[in-house]
Amino acid sequence: MGEQTIREVMSSVPPFFTRVPQEHRYSIDPLTTMQVNVGYRCNLSCRHCHLQCGPERNEEMSREVMQACLDAFDVGGFSSVDITGGSPEMHPDLEWFLRQWSARGVPAIVRTNLCILTDPDYAHFVDVYEALDAHLFASLPFYSAANVEKIRGKGVFEASIEALRALNAVGYGDHDGQGDTHAITLVFNPSSAALPPSQAALENEYRRKLLAEHDAHFSNLVAITNNPSGRFAEALHRKNNLGTYLARLVSAFNPDTTEGIMCRSQISVDWQGRVYDCDFNQAIGVPIARRKDIFDFARVRQGERRIAFGNHCYGCTAGAGSS
Repeated sequence: MGEQTIREVMSSVPPFFTRVPQEHRYSIDPLTTMQVNVGYRCNLSCRHCHLQCGPERNEEMSREVMQACLDAFDVGGFSSVDITGGSPEMHPDLEWFLRQWSARGVPAIVRTNLCILTDPDYAHFVDVYEALDAHLFASLPFYSAANVEKIRGKGVFEASIEALRALNAVGYGDHDGQGDTHAITLVFNPSSAALPPSQAALENEYRRKLLAEHDAHFSNLVAITNNPSGRFAEALHRKNNLGTYLARLVSAFNPDTTEGIMCRSQISVDWQGRVYDCDFNQAIGVPIARRKDIFDFARVRQGERRIAFGNHCYGCTAGAGSS
């Protein structure tokens, strides 16, 4: 008998949707968050990236699709926008896009890998983010160089700390408990096939280490479970660990998390304007029910929808949840 494929391994556990109460299998109305992926180009090729982004990718959202996102936001009753990539900074229209949101009175969430802000071509975004009061979600897989470089490559940790300090200098991060001028949330990912530890304890440890060793500050921290998709799933599969990791997620399923899973309150828009229930579904190519695109959302409010679940969704409901 040959080796199981990733699809076969992922199908070897009870279907995720059977664990979700009927009332939590549908989205809320109105939705709160529009997540917009402006493209898959990135200066890094991280081991855990479910979208498999990297320098070689050239997918990029057109301004027409960006405008449709703006229009759909107005129609759909959304309250926040979450801009991601790849590295969003590498999109030539990112600053234009951010200013459009700011003109609407919508401070954008922007997901950054930090280290790109030390590149002279993109360093000006420190000032752009400050001027537009963007809420930054900054990926920093750990507070030590060895762990970060294991996932992201040599030199990335030092560059990330340099960028964090530059953001601190313009008002990002909580300095000595005095509060933020601008918010920056650090994002932790485990470097192995393990569930994240206590978020509160981890935040305290990050705060202590980064302050003592690097004089760097942040607002708060979220701990994210690595989703069994994309590069992470492929790496686990090559080492015959995907089934073990999936079983770990299934055994840690927490029914209290299903009401608040992100797919109930958001949509994820890819660079072509195709719409998904979340960016993990985007990664594996599972579109929203009835295959709506963002131009449909821009024409009329879509209302409640049935969510397209898969067994990768166990990653969002393990332990304390990861949405």
